[in-house]
Amino acid sequence: MELAKIPSPTISVINLGPLTIHFYALCIIAGIVVAVWWGERRFVALGGAPGVVTDVAYWAVPSGIIGGRLYHLATTWESNRTFLDAIAIWRGGLGIWGAISLGALGAYLRYRFLLRSQSSDDGAPLSFGVFMDALAPGIVVAQALGRWGNWFNVELFGKPTSLPWGLAVPVNKRPLGYESFPSFHPTFLYESLWCLLVAAILLWIGARGVLRSGGLFLCYVAAYSFGRFWIEGLRIDESELILGLRLNIWVSITLFIFAAIATFNRRARSPR
Repeated sequence: MELAKIPSPTISVINLGPLTIHFYALCIIAGIVVAVWWGERRFVALGGAPGVVTDVAYWAVPSGIIGGRLYHLATTWESNRTFLDAIAIWRGGLGIWGAISLGALGAYLRYRFLLRSQSSDDGAPLSFGVFMDALAPGIVVAQALGRWGNWFNVELFGKPTSLPWGLAVPVNKRPLGYESFPSFHPTFLYESLWCLLVAAILLWIGARGVLRSGGLFLCYVAAYSFGRFWIEGLRIDESELILGLRLNIWVSITLFIFAAIATFNRRARSPR
């Protein structure tokens, strides 16, 4: 008797007249809403002004989407890709490190502008490090939600597996050379669960006050990179290889090392 598997969705879009709604996009949007809403609450609780996170999000979110797409295109270059292919983010293809990098830059520029325009009567402004610390748990939960977009698109799954939680992939979605394998590692699920675990760890560390400003965001980068390292090793989709390892594995290793060292250096001198 064959054990139950995780089924693949049979639809990934809804057509409402001339409007096509992609479930991948809905997952991304849901993640953004959660990140902004929770980040706003955390920032205000830390003493920040209401509305700042939402204001910054208008700049950071588009920057992050552009950065994520540019990273994806740069690391999966295809010479025959058309302009439509390049901008079709609803088909998948947002590199998280490009999204975080350019999104953080957009957030920094907007936040600095808001600080310069802030009245001295508003009190001492919070540093950008505190701002990013407030956002960190929400960002990683947004990633947990966004990964389900890969499930709807039936993409970026891992190696074949006979485990009961394997993802059942239709023949027409199986990569070349894997047509005879019925189920694969659900890497979208692994990463989603890992991101939720990272969020819980960040909340625990943040409550203890053991890190100075910016340290919690650096901890997020280190923890996520650690998980992405082993998850990336399971994936079988095409990727640039360096010394036999996928490019994103090298990126994860590099970011983990630097972020872990930086997090260690942000230890509070007198934790609560």
